[in-house]
Amino acid sequence: MTREEAYKKLDEVFQDVFDDDTIHVNDDTTANDIEDWDSLEHINLIVAVEKKFGMKFNMGEVNTMKNVGEMMDIILERTK
Repeated sequence: MTREEAYKKLDEVFQDVFDDDTIHVNDDTTANDIEDWDSLEHINLIVAVEKKFGMKFNMGEVNTMKNVGEMMDIILERTK
């Protein structure tokens, strides 16, 4: 899976979780960029991403992700 293909899937997850079809994420996207991205929605987002990509993040990864690019790096590493 290419980074571009993964971002298309990730956009779908973000759009679904935040109920906003205009959301398009990139490497630099953070919670500050999406209005409803709070701690509760973060949990929903992580679960939805794990389900979409058929993988699990560990707690250390979840706690240290600073932006969507770091999430994408983990996704691509795990889906090789």
